[in-house]
Amino acid sequence: MLNLTKRELAGQEVTLLGFGCMRLPKAADGKIDRVLAAKMLDYAFESGVNYYDTAYMYHDGESELFLGEYLKKHDRASFNLATKLPCWDIKTIDDAKRLFEDQRRKLQVEYFDYYLLHCMNTQLFDKVLKLGIIDLMEEYKKQGMIRHFGFSFHDGYESFERIIKAHNWDFCQIQYNYMDQEEQAGNKGYELAKSLGIPVIVMEPVKGGSLAKLPEDIEEMFKEIDPEKSIAAHALTWVATHDNIKLVLSGMTTMEQVVDNINTFTEFKPYTDAEMEKVQDIAEKIRAKVANPCTGCRYCVPCPQEVAIPYIFKVWNQYRMYQNAGGARWDWSQLAEAKKPSNCIECGRCESLCPQKISIIDNLKQAALELGNL
Repeated sequence: MLNLTKRELAGQEVTLLGFGCMRLPKAADGKIDRVLAAKMLDYAFESGVNYYDTAYMYHDGESELFLGEYLKKHDRASFNLATKLPCWDIKTIDDAKRLFEDQRRKLQVEYFDYYLLHCMNTQLFDKVLKLGIIDLMEEYKKQGMIRHFGFSFHDGYESFERIIKAHNWDFCQIQYNYMDQEEQAGNKGYELAKSLGIPVIVMEPVKGGSLAKLPEDIEEMFKEIDPEKSIAAHALTWVATHDNIKLVLSGMTTMEQVVDNINTFTEFKPYTDAEMEKVQDIAEKIRAKVANPCTGCRYCVPCPQEVAIPYIFKVWNQYRMYQNAGGARWDWSQLAEAKKPSNCIECGRCESLCPQKISIIDNLKQAALELGNL
């Protein structure tokens, strides 16, 4: 067994690397490739990884079923299991009870080591409070069905501050990476959690794969820091250098990713202050590659023709920064034809309202050309 670095999370020792089961490999029919996924989990177990994360919705509900079947062959004390309550599917407290029991059945366990309210934002948290779901989970905790109780988060900082201060949470889970320091909870949220003594789990440390492969000039800058690390490993290292981040979740799809991530967290070596500054410089250079300075303020919408201007510019800027053609192609394909630039009648309303003074009409044409040719 490798010497994987561990940290204390809510009084329990966990490996710094957690195995996220949201992006397991798929077979030709779109279902989980159970043979390959089991081999990946075997390698992780044999290497010492002791934290496995899933959720009710992952792989259309198949993730919990697969993981439950897989984990049966392992001693329950040898792993920490985390899953999440799908609060958007809950209308009554009885719904929460039913879903919780369904998850225990699917995962074939008596208790969850870490249980989260999934995808908290202002609206969902209002529902959680109204229905008394936190009290229910604390009762489950007293009964031993939950060991540690927290929440995962997708909203702005003000919402995060409200939620994290509303309860004595055991931990919280946020999206965090060197490119998302001002997004969602961001740096301010991380520092707030630290000041409150609430440990942090990080999801999307490689930004959904966008930080695993970068433009050649950017990759060269990372190689100057450490030529032996993969580009993804640099992203993981930046996250794990923060001392109140107790666990970094990686949603792994290939065996190569499992091996690389385990190598990264074997006798983990954090960045020095100088190396962290270099990553900050790299992040600024990536941001400088944007196609235009759109901030997503939405002053330009609603467009009379319903052209999705902020979305188009977001996809275009993401593509320019990361050169992730596959991701950009997918995002572009999700946009209805009626909302694409071809429907622009060049009325100029959007340009008159744009605080950044962007040449929106010309930029829409350029975005359509680049994204349409991917």
